[in-house]
Amino acid sequence: MENKNYTSSEKQSPVAMFNTLCYLLLLLLLHFSLSQGLTFPQDISALKAFKASIKPTSIPSWSCLASWDFAAADPCALPRRTHFTCGIICSIDSTRVTQITLDPAGYSGQLTPLLSQLTQLTILDLSDNSFFGSIPSSISSLRSLQTLILKSNSFSGSIPDSVTTLKSLESLDISHNSLSGPLPKTLNSLSGLRRLDLSYNQLTGFLPKLPYNLLELALKGNSLSGYISKSSFDGLTQLEVVELSENSFTGTLGAWFFLLPALQQADLANNSLTRVEISKPSGGNSDLVAIDLGFNHIEGNAPTDFANYPQLSSLTLRYNRLRGAIPLEYSKKKSLRRLFLDGNFLIGRPPSEFFGGDTWVSGSLGNNCLVGCPGSSQLCSPSQKPYEVCKRAYGREPMA
Repeated sequence: MENKNYTSSEKQSPVAMFNTLCYLLLLLLLHFSLSQGLTFPQDISALKAFKASIKPTSIPSWSCLASWDFAAADPCALPRRTHFTCGIICSIDSTRVTQITLDPAGYSGQLTPLLSQLTQLTILDLSDNSFFGSIPSSISSLRSLQTLILKSNSFSGSIPDSVTTLKSLESLDISHNSLSGPLPKTLNSLSGLRRLDLSYNQLTGFLPKLPYNLLELALKGNSLSGYISKSSFDGLTQLEVVELSENSFTGTLGAWFFLLPALQQADLANNSLTRVEISKPSGGNSDLVAIDLGFNHIEGNAPTDFANYPQLSSLTLRYNRLRGAIPLEYSKKKSLRRLFLDGNFLIGRPPSEFFGGDTWVSGSLGNNCLVGCPGSSQLCSPSQKPYEVCKRAYGREPMA
């Protein structure tokens, strides 16, 4: 019989064979885990309670929640062909629920406090449904939550102070609900928050100090009041978008506001502001593109220094109480594409540059006390105020 000599590379030692078997067993266990699901019991009980709190008649047969059958499958089991087909996402090891993103199916019910058991949840999005009642304070237990979107529902009551303890939160949207009461005084505790939208609720009171990492702030369509204070915006060096329209803010809007270093768009229309202070941007640099101060009670002359903002393309000061002439600087600003000054008490002749053959600006100068505004120009629509109205406003001949 022929003898064969095996080299060390051709034969496998018992230790190596044992390691290989362990590796294969580990792969088998991982496959079993991913296919069967090993969702934590506390996550399963939270999901069951969440579904149970929703009215069965508001769960359409085709919806995500209709596929949540706890008797038939583990919520994190893969593949999801017939059960838990949508609405949740689990961790890579199929043990924890990390996201709940419901479809806009018209679900109606109250949020169960047991949602707080989903301690690995990073996204909770229940937007465009019919959830009602208060937001449970136990939501503060969701320490990993990065995105909370409850917009376009029927939530009521106040914003729980406990929300401000969610240090990982980056985006908060509870717009288009029926929330009431003041904004949490500790709102600035949300140090990681980048986007905040609480628009179209019934919120009242003053602006508190805001989170310093904000990029976008939207609080329009509430009943917020008082002055817009510099202290509320201290340290907001990254704030790009501010939407505070349709509230009851009063007093003077200081020059500091337009000098926020990253500000690009600001909408403060439909408030009760009476004065605007504005100064030239530092070094002539500013990212401000659009400003809307329409439908306030702003008095005085149209602020000339808006023309010193190099990228400004849209300026709205309509329906205020502005007087005097239209600043010539507006007509020489080539970046300006939209200009609305209608509904004031501006006098004199509008700059002729607005009516040249290469006119670049759209908008309106109508409903003022101007003379010589060409009726053929879209800018001069609607027509100017009656002479007697302008005379009463100035107490003298306004067009001389």
